[in-house]
Amino acid sequence: MSIHSETELNAIGVLKRRTIEAKVLGPVIEAMAAEFGRERVLEVARRVISGIAREQGAALAAAAGGDSIAQFAGTLDRWTADDALRIEVVEQSAEAFGYNVTRCRYAEMYRELGIPELGAVLSCQRDGALIEGFNPSVQLTRTQTLMGGASHCDFRYRLQRPNATAE
Repeated sequence: MSIHSETELNAIGVLKRRTIEAKVLGPVIEAMAAEFGRERVLEVARRVISGIAREQGAALAAAAGGDSIAQFAGTLDRWTADDALRIEVVEQSAEAFGYNVTRCRYAEMYRELGIPELGAVLSCQRDGALIEGFNPSVQLTRTQTLMGGASHCDFRYRLQRPNATAE
């Protein structure tokens, strides 16, 4: 059994995973930024983390038994475990899923660690790449985040239908 299996990692919960990651990556990113330049290091970190999130999205779809919006909605318990997120669902159908995050312990954790600006890089920016990996036909729109200082995060997922060709 691989020490990196998703089942093993999910056993500790996503909030604990992100805390462990942040305690290691935060100082590494800061040291590399001082040495090589902040923007370049953050650009590389974003690219790597997005790639990981896409792979995790594909694995999540496989574990969920499909890539529908309903199946994606059924996976939210991974992120809400341990009261990590408080959400209010505002829309749920076969083609759309929308919710607001009214409390985010991930954002609170990054602030407590003194790296709130890295929270968006290490957590928030994963969301778009995760859904791309889960189902590339689902589009995420989010205009604000708690991490960025807003009153809530507004997640809106919508299935994009290919344009019908004119006859």
